[in-house]
Amino acid sequence: MKKFSLAVKFNLVFLAVAVVGFAASSVVTNALLVSNARDETLQNARLLMQASSAAGKYTAAHIVPLLDNRMKFEFLPEAVPTFAAIEHLNELLKAYPNYSYKQATLNPTNPRNRANDWETPIVHQLRADPATKELVGERVTPGGPALYIARPITITNAACLACHSTPDAAPKTMTDIYGTKNGFGWKHNETVGAQVVTVPMTVPLQRANTLLHTYMWSLLAIFAFLFVALNVTVHLFVTRRISRLSRIADEVSLGHFDAAPFDTRDGDELAQLAQSFDRMRTSLSSAMKMLDD
Repeated sequence: MKKFSLAVKFNLVFLAVAVVGFAASSVVTNALLVSNARDETLQNARLLMQASSAAGKYTAAHIVPLLDNRMKFEFLPEAVPTFAAIEHLNELLKAYPNYSYKQATLNPTNPRNRANDWETPIVHQLRADPATKELVGERVTPGGPALYIARPITITNAACLACHSTPDAAPKTMTDIYGTKNGFGWKHNETVGAQVVTVPMTVPLQRANTLLHTYMWSLLAIFAFLFVALNVTVHLFVTRRISRLSRIADEVSLGHFDAAPFDTRDGDELAQLAQSFDRMRTSLSSAMKMLDD
């Protein structure tokens, strides 16, 4: 059976602990960075959602009253809060083409707002559970992974039904633009769609990946420094002194009782061992002299 020196055994233990620690640190750090990237993306998505809500509220409070009389003779989509919110976000997102905002509706007045294949299940989920105020999820897009937030569009204002109950009740100026087939049959307190904001996670994930690599390389450098420092320390204070004590013991075993004494000035455990060895050597030398006499 192959025997290993004390230094080799120490290094094997250190390397085993380092590998386990390095792997555990990698897993934990990666999980934390990915979580932070997701939180950052979620914060950006909620900011866009609030921007949309603010645009709609501003239109309802300041624009609609100004155009109320004109709307009796001409339907102006710009006076509709939801239309204003969509246009506001679309203008903002021209600078961020991978971001998207949509008021996905099952039966919209404007065909551009019709829910697509992946948005439709979200709307149905919000319809099935009116208590749900927000859905958060991830999906894969051509540009990479993206996070989405969906909030229900619920008809809480009965005044909205003036345009969406039946085609006969809707303003003729509106049906002249959008027709009489879509956007009707809505009911009070019914969830008809969802505001959906989609934000790419590519940039935050790339940043997290860069931080992970930087951290792991730094950790590897620390492990390497500790490996060298501990090996030097063990050699200077342990293995070198043990090797010297072993050589002195060999000389004494061959009858050379005048071998150089071991340095016992440090006062540590090895120094105490050397003191005990010197006492044993002195006793052995006296015993041998007595036998010779």
